[in-house]
Amino acid sequence: MEEENCEVVKVVLLGEQGVGKTCIITRYLNNTFDEEEMSTTGASYASKTMLFPEYNKALKFEIWDTAGQEKFKALTRIFYKDSNIAILVYDITKKNTFEELKNYWFSQVKDNAPKNCIISIAANKYDLFENEQVSENEARKFAEENGLMFRCTSALTAEGIDDLFKDVGSKYLDVNYNPNDKKKIDKKGDGDSKKNNDNSTGGNIKLDAKTQNKTKKGNSITSWC
Repeated sequence: MEEENCEVVKVVLLGEQGVGKTCIITRYLNNTFDEEEMSTTGASYASKTMLFPEYNKALKFEIWDTAGQEKFKALTRIFYKDSNIAILVYDITKKNTFEELKNYWFSQVKDNAPKNCIISIAANKYDLFENEQVSENEARKFAEENGLMFRCTSALTAEGIDDLFKDVGSKYLDVNYNPNDKKKIDKKGDGDSKKNNDNSTGGNIKLDAKTQNKTKKGNSITSWC
């Protein structure tokens, strides 16, 4: 893939603490799952290049993982104000995480992110559907009413994870999506991307002392990152 066919796209994952933002990213980057993944403090950054042969393009996703704790919410705004894509994550087994998505995270992105920012909802921990507190129909209805994309995901089983990023990437590359004002960040990228989309890097942006606590093993409904 030639360099001019690779574009840098900023992606930010938002949602309450414990909904699985970090686990989604880890699964997407490395195809691994760590039940004891630490909660993000401040923000962390990673990147991965994904090929979209139907568009003869590659997108280098610059992925920002943000903290969901109350004390970091004001700081998180820094990371989505210039984002191309925002993925709003909730835990299907915790009703309050969906309510916060609707009442806080969505309004924050709508009010502060660029007008052409693509927004998708990730209904995470779908493997625990028997314990769901938020029905898929309810969440899909909210997404449809607000013009948002939607995907059920499970970082544990990998269900929907790659498709989540394929969906938002394809939407970004669609010439019919805001064709007159779509803002491009920077046409730099990894021209030698592997065909298996295995090109990924990452790092932490330490915005606070490292006070992370490892998630305790136990009840599978509440133990994930």
